[in-house]
Amino acid sequence: MPKRGRDTRVVWSSDDGDLRKARDPDVARARELARAGGRVKVRRETSGRRGKAVTTVSGVPLPDDGLRELAGRLKKRCGVGGSVKDGVIELQGDHRDAVLEALKADGYDAVLAGG
Repeated sequence: MPKRGRDTRVVWSSDDGDLRKARDPDVARARELARAGGRVKVRRETSGRRGKAVTTVSGVPLPDDGLRELAGRLKKRCGVGGSVKDGVIELQGDHRDAVLEALKADGYDAVLAGG
Protein backbone atom coordinates (compact mmCIF):
# COMPACT_ATOMS: atom_id res chain seq x y z
CA MET A 1 0.00 0.00 0.00
CA PRO A 2 1.49 3.40 -1.01
CA LYS A 3 2.20 6.04 1.57
CA ARG A 4 -0.33 8.85 1.66
CA GLY A 5 2.06 11.66 2.60
CA ARG A 6 4.23 11.46 -0.51
CA ASP A 7 1.85 12.52 -3.27
CA THR A 8 -0.94 14.72 -1.94
CA ARG A 9 -1.72 16.87 -4.96
CA VAL A 10 -5.33 17.15 -6.07
CA VAL A 11 -6.08 15.41 -9.38
CA TRP A 12 -9.82 16.05 -9.65
CA SER A 13 -11.93 19.09 -8.88
CA SER A 14 -15.68 19.40 -9.26
CA ASP A 15 -15.14 22.92 -10.68
CA ASP A 16 -12.26 22.29 -13.09
CA GLY A 17 -12.40 18.56 -13.77
CA ASP A 18 -9.23 16.53 -14.30
CA LEU A 19 -6.36 18.71 -13.06
CA ARG A 20 -3.72 16.37 -14.43
CA LYS A 21 -4.60 17.75 -17.86
CA ALA A 22 -4.48 21.39 -16.77
CA ARG A 23 -2.38 23.62 -18.98
CA ASP A 24 -0.18 26.50 -17.98
CA PRO A 25 -1.98 29.67 -19.21
CA ASP A 26 1.25 31.12 -20.67
CA VAL A 27 1.85 27.97 -22.74
CA ALA A 28 -1.73 27.98 -24.01
CA ARG A 29 -1.47 31.66 -24.94
CA ALA A 30 1.84 31.11 -26.75
CA ARG A 31 0.24 28.35 -28.84
CA GLU A 32 -2.71 30.61 -29.64
CA LEU A 33 -0.36 33.38 -30.78
CA ALA A 34 1.63 30.96 -32.94
CA ARG A 35 -1.60 29.90 -34.67
CA ALA A 36 -2.43 33.56 -35.32
CA GLY A 37 0.67 33.87 -37.50
CA GLY A 38 2.74 35.97 -35.10
CA ARG A 39 1.20 39.21 -36.32
CA VAL A 40 -0.08 41.90 -34.03
CA LYS A 41 -3.53 42.99 -35.20
CA VAL A 42 -4.70 46.57 -34.70
CA ARG A 43 -8.41 47.17 -35.33
CA ARG A 44 -11.17 49.67 -34.61
CA GLU A 45 -14.28 48.30 -32.95
CA THR A 46 -17.63 49.86 -32.12
CA SER A 47 -19.87 46.82 -31.54
CA GLY A 48 -21.27 46.60 -28.03
CA ARG A 49 -19.93 50.04 -27.13
CA ARG A 50 -22.96 52.20 -27.99
CA GLY A 51 -21.28 53.52 -31.15
CA LYS A 52 -18.09 54.66 -29.43
CA ALA A 53 -14.89 53.72 -31.27
CA VAL A 54 -12.24 51.66 -29.47
CA THR A 55 -8.84 50.68 -30.86
CA THR A 56 -7.93 47.08 -29.97
CA VAL A 57 -4.51 45.48 -30.20
CA SER A 58 -4.44 41.67 -30.17
CA GLY A 59 -1.87 38.97 -30.76
CA VAL A 60 0.99 40.65 -28.88
CA PRO A 61 3.46 37.94 -27.81
CA LEU A 62 3.94 39.22 -24.25
CA PRO A 63 2.95 37.97 -20.79
CA ASP A 64 0.29 39.91 -18.87
CA ASP A 65 2.81 42.19 -17.14
CA GLY A 66 4.39 43.08 -20.48
CA LEU A 67 0.96 43.76 -21.99
CA ARG A 68 0.09 46.17 -19.17
CA GLU A 69 3.39 48.01 -19.64
CA LEU A 70 2.88 48.24 -23.43
CA ALA A 71 -0.71 49.43 -22.88
CA GLY A 72 0.59 52.17 -20.58
CA ARG A 73 3.03 53.38 -23.22
CA LEU A 74 0.36 53.34 -25.94
CA LYS A 75 -2.11 55.21 -23.72
CA LYS A 76 0.48 57.91 -23.02
CA ARG A 77 1.39 58.15 -26.69
CA CYS A 78 -2.25 58.61 -27.72
CA GLY A 79 -3.26 60.63 -24.65
CA VAL A 80 -6.27 58.42 -23.89
CA GLY A 81 -7.49 55.88 -21.38
CA GLY A 82 -7.69 52.17 -21.89
CA SER A 83 -7.26 48.73 -20.39
CA VAL A 84 -6.02 45.19 -20.93
CA LYS A 85 -8.70 42.48 -21.03
CA ASP A 86 -8.09 38.81 -21.88
CA GLY A 87 -4.80 39.52 -23.66
CA VAL A 88 -6.25 42.38 -25.75
CA ILE A 89 -5.24 46.01 -25.29
CA GLU A 90 -8.20 48.41 -25.60
CA LEU A 91 -7.67 52.14 -26.16
CA GLN A 92 -10.48 54.69 -26.12
CA GLY A 93 -11.01 56.28 -29.53
CA ASP A 94 -9.74 55.63 -33.04
CA HIS A 95 -5.92 55.69 -32.84
CA ARG A 96 -5.01 52.94 -35.30
CA ASP A 97 -2.34 54.91 -37.16
CA ALA A 98 -0.50 56.08 -34.04
CA VAL A 99 -0.64 52.61 -32.46
CA LEU A 100 0.54 50.94 -35.67
CA GLU A 101 3.47 53.35 -35.91
CA ALA A 102 4.44 52.80 -32.25
CA LEU A 103 4.27 49.02 -32.55
CA LYS A 104 6.37 48.95 -35.72
CA ALA A 105 8.93 51.21 -34.01
CA ASP A 106 9.11 48.62 -31.19
CA GLY A 107 9.81 45.88 -33.76
CA TYR A 108 6.43 44.13 -33.87
CA ASP A 109 4.96 42.81 -37.12
CA ALA A 110 1.79 44.88 -36.79
CA VAL A 111 -1.00 45.11 -39.37
CA LEU A 112 -4.34 46.87 -39.63
CA ALA A 113 -7.16 44.35 -39.43
CA GLY A 114 -10.89 44.39 -39.91
CA GLY A 115 -11.49 46.65 -42.90
